[in-house]
Amino acid sequence: MPTVIQEGLPGLGISHHPTISEQFATFDAQHPWIYRALEELVHERLAAGAKRVGMKALFEALRWRHPHGVKGLNNNYTALYARRLLADHPQWARVIEVRRRRSP
Repeated sequence: MPTVIQEGLPGLGISHHPTISEQFATFDAQHPWIYRALEELVHERLAAGAKRVGMKALFEALRWRHPHGVKGLNNNYTALYARRLLADHPQWARVIEVRRRRSP
C-alpha cells in the first residue's frame, strides 16, 4: 500500500523549519539598523578603552537604549552578528571572541 503524505498537518508530511541562519538573514534584512547600532556600540566600547567586547552585552545595551525598537532580537543571533562584524572589521578579531560553529 502506498504511503500518503498530507501537507500542513502537524506531525505529518514534510515541513521546512527555517534554520537559525535563515531566521537571522530575514531579521537582519528587515532591521538593518541593528547591525549599524552594534558597530557603533563596538566603536564606543573600544574608544572607552575596552579590551574585550561581548556580543550579549551589546544586545542588552541595544535593548536598554531602544526598549520598543528591538522586537525579535533573538540571543541566538549574537554569534551571527559577531561573525558579520568580524568579516567587515577584521581588526576587531582581538576584542570579539567567536567559537567554532557547530551547525551551518
